[in-house]
Amino acid sequence: MVIIDSKTEEYIYDIAKQSNGVFASSVVSELTKKLNCDREQLQQALLVVAAKFSQAPISSFFVGAVAFDKITGNLYLGANLEFKHQALSLVVHAEQAAINNAWVNGAHEITSIAINAAPCGFCRQFMNELSSAGNLSILLPTGKYTLSELLPCDFGPGDLGNASSLMANDVSDIDIDLPISEALKQHLRYAYVPYTQNLSAAELVLKDGRAFYGRYAENAAYSPSLSPMNSVLSQLALAGEALNEADVERITLVEKAGNENQKSVAQAVMTSLKGNLPLIHHVF
Repeated sequence: MVIIDSKTEEYIYDIAKQSNGVFASSVVSELTKKLNCDREQLQQALLVVAAKFSQAPISSFFVGAVAFDKITGNLYLGANLEFKHQALSLVVHAEQAAINNAWVNGAHEITSIAINAAPCGFCRQFMNELSSAGNLSILLPTGKYTLSELLPCDFGPGDLGNASSLMANDVSDIDIDLPISEALKQHLRYAYVPYTQNLSAAELVLKDGRAFYGRYAENAAYSPSLSPMNSVLSQLALAGEALNEADVERITLVEKAGNENQKSVAQAVMTSLKGNLPLIHHVF
């Protein structure tokens, strides 16, 4: 087990904030050498850093997760995110945050994820939607497990006749004629929505010009689906921004006409942000 001293922890935390919780393969290589460990040991050592991004005003239970993408060699941090005065069902779990972080930042095949606490059933189901679910390793304080060991007799996309999966990187070839950024249009095309067909994504822009993006990620069990607004707020949190302190300029949500279902959820979690921001809502 690799123990990170406080000085090194702060150094790594600063790197994580600057990269929005994404450690490029070159940084992964640097850190494994610096800490004299292998990649899986590094994933577990970074959990203390990942958990520092947690915002848990309800539970005060700070969860961190670190996902590994086999194709790029990158590591992606995640942390739980809770919303005061909103239904508990709207929270973002750390495992969701790490996988979402990987997905919106171009990862292709998550083959392992480290977590500082055993994943709840909700998260096991969320991970079961991954294209790599069949060979996903889960690194816990108690040992290394496969997802199938933690989720026997599973229910997944195939049970609903869905041949696709999260992070299969299917892209929708659709023209989007809206006054929105090209980046937001591209995230819309990558939304994973096999069950409702509601292509949906969100953009959050801070007053300093930084922009964050989120996509709708549906799940065969429905409830573990990740809304585009929760997706983008998780990205904001992984930049080290406290939701109730971030200086947000504007927030945009886009949905597919006839299938829209995200506006009320977006408005609910936006109450955790500073000020009384209006939601820019487009339907195409």
